[in-house]
Amino acid sequence: MPYRLSVFCPLAIAHIVLLSHLITSSVSQDQFPIGEGWARTKVNCVIFRKSALCTYQNWQYAAYYDPQGRVTLARRDLNGGVWMVKTTRYTGNVADAHNCISLAVDGEGLLHVSWDHHGNPLRYCRSLEPGSLELTDQLSMVGTKEGRVTYPEFYALPNGDLLFFYRDGSSGNGDLVLNRYVVAQRQWQRVQDNLLGGEGTRNAYWQVAVDRHAAIHLSWVWRETGDVVTNHDIGYARSSDGGITWTNTLDEPYTLPIIEATAEYAIRIPQNSELANQTSMAVDYHGRPYIANFWRDSPAAVPQYRIVYHNGSEWKTSQVGRRTIDFHRSGGGTKRPPISRPMILLDSNDQKTRILVLYRDIERDRRISVAVNEDMTGSWAIYDITSASVGQADPLYDLQVWNAKREIHLFTQYVGQGDYETQEDVSPQTVSVIEWHPPTGQ
Repeated sequence: MPYRLSVFCPLAIAHIVLLSHLITSSVSQDQFPIGEGWARTKVNCVIFRKSALCTYQNWQYAAYYDPQGRVTLARRDLNGGVWMVKTTRYTGNVADAHNCISLAVDGEGLLHVSWDHHGNPLRYCRSLEPGSLELTDQLSMVGTKEGRVTYPEFYALPNGDLLFFYRDGSSGNGDLVLNRYVVAQRQWQRVQDNLLGGEGTRNAYWQVAVDRHAAIHLSWVWRETGDVVTNHDIGYARSSDGGITWTNTLDEPYTLPIIEATAEYAIRIPQNSELANQTSMAVDYHGRPYIANFWRDSPAAVPQYRIVYHNGSEWKTSQVGRRTIDFHRSGGGTKRPPISRPMILLDSNDQKTRILVLYRDIERDRRISVAVNEDMTGSWAIYDITSASVGQADPLYDLQVWNAKREIHLFTQYVGQGDYETQEDVSPQTVSVIEWHPPTGQ
């Protein structure tokens, strides 16, 4: 049975940190459980799910693996409807946290689903009709370069078309492929066979944002091998024609594929810096990119969350809060550091840009927290959104709801995760959506 639960959950006392000054404040939330999900790995809550949660014409969609590893879809009316839950015939290898489910809804209202990838053949289908949770048989997209897919990510364009990014290859040796779904034709087209080229010796871990003018913004970290310690640098490119041609911030055209030697760098960061791969980015009202990540700026320093952003003339960096607990990662596969990868949101107009960064940190008892800065010149205020630990979950939210209402709808579940694709002994946990309203900006 689908069900809905709306509760006042005070987060007990939500802690707000402003520099070294600690304030307390009561904060309310609404929580809407969907169903029980697999929780021995973080496959339901990895940051590169694009998206775990999405909304079209006030209908919100969610997806997760149930305790048996079955792809499960859910849908609700944001005006107060209950969750309608559908267990599909499809399954995934939930023991590997890479094999997440990604969702999007096109401009016709069809739901698109891709799941279960870590160097595997493409698994993709879509709904039989607009608004339906009944899925087609598995489909090809364009028929080529679909044999070694990882990190499938959908992005919606303002005209209703969809973009689909994925890696062709493997960690340390892969290329970025870009497809486009044309709603008017109900057909996928290949836009780029190799947008970010690894030259056979490295690969790019990317993040994407689409701005209000439909320009595509792309940033990435290079990795030289399968070992996370070889992550380095943050590159940037943008496209104003749907991904066909790409330029840097000086509007100088790239020759494709973009490779290490030809990329523009928002910041150069050496290997062995704890630099994260696959984080997030957003774009302000003026089309200027903001990229969230974490790294250490010297061998003896503690890794810190940071924002790398372009102010219209140059790249700048701002630290988010001040962490005190050190950590070190090495090797391949899914890691379990004491912090999550960050998710950035912007509340931007022609006068100012408010920055919000979602994250999980052991220093805040593994809750999902949000750091808020009113204009990138002041202090960061930090709020806890969840009232308890979420284990190893990364923050995931509904971009369409944020853009329309400036509300955070957080997809959340307590999940375990062992190092290098091992499991934790965690029983099935409830998958929920938390609705949280950021404090009004000044």
